[in-house]
Amino acid sequence: MQPHQGGGRAGRRALLAAAATALAAPRPHAEEVWPSRPVRIVIPFAPGGPIDTIGRLLAEHLRERLGQPFVVENRSGAGGSIGLRAVVQSPPDGTSLVLTSSSLASLHALYPNQGLDPRRVVTPLSLVANVPTVMAVRADAPFHSVPEVIAAARAEPGRFTYGSGGVGSSNHLSGALFAHRAGIALTHVSYRGAAASMAALYAGEIDIVFASTVEALGHVRGGRARLLGVTTAERIAALPEVPAIAETVPGYVALNWYAFAGPRGLSPAMVRRFAATLAALREVEEVRARFTAAGTEALLTGPEALAERIAEDVPLWEGVVRAAGIRAE
Repeated sequence: MQPHQGGGRAGRRALLAAAATALAAPRPHAEEVWPSRPVRIVIPFAPGGPIDTIGRLLAEHLRERLGQPFVVENRSGAGGSIGLRAVVQSPPDGTSLVLTSSSLASLHALYPNQGLDPRRVVTPLSLVANVPTVMAVRADAPFHSVPEVIAAARAEPGRFTYGSGGVGSSNHLSGALFAHRAGIALTHVSYRGAAASMAALYAGEIDIVFASTVEALGHVRGGRARLLGVTTAERIAALPEVPAIAETVPGYVALNWYAFAGPRGLSPAMVRRFAATLAALREVEEVRARFTAAGTEALLTGPEALAERIAEDVPLWEGVVRAAGIRAE
């Protein structure tokens, strides 16, 4: 089955309408007031990773600009669904927000009975960052290009393996989409975290890995791994010598991103103020430098861009999960 690439018209219209409502004409003054209590930012992943670093940086700047404590709370597990569920079940009063990854758009496909369809249960706030994903192999691997990987996989279907940081992770889905679009059979091997999958690569346990630049570049610089392609539509400025996989597999794009969202029903005034405060941080030199150091591209776009990304990505990953027969752990 061919994964669907575009959002359904009805779903896209609903999301964009919700984002537009969030920026509509101001409501009465009482609605303009930011919550007078501390705000928790739930990060549905373990501490210490790049999204955690970025979340704590933004929490500090949000506190300075909005006058209330922003407290980061890590609630990891089940691919990010535990932390997301904690936020969508909270009152829409601005005191519970989630900073999550592109898993926001795939959890509904992986856990269809948990009520986590972002088109229905969240208020989009802002895309925060793009996180480039790469295809990497060991430094001594026989593959030197994406076409060589495809040719080898076609010659020996199912022999070659690719690893990721977990079943249903963005990197697992990136690899599944690549195999589908390239018309090849690759065997997925799941590890507990992206760092473990990179270690497995240079230990010779797997042939290929899909990982973020944050996780892969240290191994490349250390001479343990080689990059074959990026999953963005075009080459990225940070790695101009690495081809986009789409140069070989037309139409292949697998974006990983970070985003802020809140429970469904946040007031338009709160959305406007939060989005405007985040957008202003694009001009802060420390913020730009820390995003770059974390291997990400700062976006801080506002609600409409996130609503559109959700509308595009949810049906895409539904198709990939269905076509690859992926089952959440």
